[in-house]
Amino acid sequence: MMDVTHEVNSVERHVGSRILAAGKARTVTLSRIYDSPIEEVWEACTTRDRIQHWFLPISGDLRLGGRFQLEGNAGGRIERCDPPRSFSATWEMFGDVSWIELRLSREGDERTRMELEHIAHVDDERWMQFGPGAVGVGWDLATMGLGRYLRSGQPVDPHEAATWSASDAGRLFIATSSGSWGDASRRSGTDPASAKAAAERTTAFYTGADAASNE
Repeated sequence: MMDVTHEVNSVERHVGSRILAAGKARTVTLSRIYDSPIEEVWEACTTRDRIQHWFLPISGDLRLGGRFQLEGNAGGRIERCDPPRSFSATWEMFGDVSWIELRLSREGDERTRMELEHIAHVDDERWMQFGPGAVGVGWDLATMGLGRYLRSGQPVDPHEAATWSASDAGRLFIATSSGSWGDASRRSGTDPASAKAAAERTTAFYTGADAASNE
């Protein structure tokens, strides 16, 4: 059985900002260590057949300058690629454009630190409503799936994953993840009450609590 607290605490979370050509942007960064060599983690994160084993089916041209599309999720264009250490891409969804950067570094011969940074404009509506959990909770779920895949070598079953997400353990994971992103937001300077309210809205969104309350 999964230790939800241990799983959530395996991720370091940071909320910050950076300046882009278009102006100031907000950043959400996850950092996690996997007990796998850097080449293995790189292949799992950049190879079409392997991405679908822990994340989502993906189509397109997974090369520098190529465009990709995740089934039922975001698409984008690969802007930079430095195997096996890093890549960056646009993240296009619902008419909005943000960016992701993946960075890998060796932690000894058989361990790898992965840093995933998601960059969004300061006026992003989802951020204003949900805070960093708008993207952070989804990435927590994805990096958990990657960890399971790297440990077992077996594809994550989508139906099993969906069933787990709706279970008590899955809801606890989402609530704990959302709360952790609220804490990261508060540490970055967000008003504590606003950070807490955004985290609660994120939890309600991911668990379907809003829909249930309206029935």
